Amino acid sequence: MGSPDFALPSLSALAKVYDVVGVVTQPDRASGRGRELKAPPVKTLALELGIPVMQPEKLRERMEQLREWKPDLIVVAAFGQILKKDVLELPRHGCINVHASLLPRWRGAAPINAAILAGDEETGVTIMKMDIGLDTGPMLAAKSIRIGRDDTAGSVFQALSTLGADLLIETLPEYLAGNLELVSQSEEGATYAPMLKKEDGLLDFTRPAIELERRARAMNPWPGAWLEWKGSLLKVLRVSTLSGDKTLPSGTRFTVEGKPAVQSSDGALVLEEVQPAGRKAMPGKSFLAGARDWSS
Repeated sequence: MGSPDFALPSLSALAKVYDVVGVVTQPDRASGRGRELKAPPVKTLALELGIPVMQPEKLRERMEQLREWKPDLIVVAAFGQILKKDVLELPRHGCINVHASLLPRWRGAAPINAAILAGDEETGVTIMKMDIGLDTGPMLAAKSIRIGRDDTAGSVFQALSTLGADLLIETLPEYLAGNLELVSQSEEGATYAPMLKKEDGLLDFTRPAIELERRARAMNPWPGAWLEWKGSLLKVLRVSTLSGDKTLPSGTRFTVEGKPAVQSSDGALVLEEVQPAGRKAMPGKSFLAGARDWSS
């Protein structure tokens, strides 16, 4: 069970080693300016592999089909729906989740974004046996990676998707043989990462520069960091920080070395790469060439 790109390495790896009897993913959704239906990445891969696909709005609507597949194990990777007790108890080996954090830190829908936003120095993947709680089940294995200074949610997402698939294939034989000791999660240090909204990308320049820099990386590629400029959204793709002039009011726009910058509460955010509404991404210097009133 999975939907986005994060689940692709896990599905591909499982299909090489095990008999995958079916894939459950989200329904096709309208996307883009034309609002044409677009299939989830997992569906596309499953069809290429010749694996049957089910796309229920609610899993309970297709329980009969799920029972007909008679799965020994259900593997979940960024599925997007909470599994009820009847699903969790259906396979004899239960349901296993590939979760993109070092549990119990960052349970929930957006763990990668939350880790970057919080300034965590490391994150990772946890293989856990699912229970009725939200990412609260006992853990089978975990592996960590460092979060680099230039890492975005997109780059960490890609790294963890591969790491998760490798750890899953490494862990499953011992788990299925009953040789693994499951480790209960501690509630101490548990944190929650809620689902992201478009407004989470808004840069609030009353906040410190380092927080704004993290937000720009944490919201890349979605929902994207942004600020308002001439009645439209100016997407902020890449930034750097500067000590700035602390006498300037927060939100003051100015230029530094030919690049656009905005004063924060304790420094400044330099806009290294931006994307104006309806245009392609461009360096900050190129943007300034057409925005001569940036500092006015």
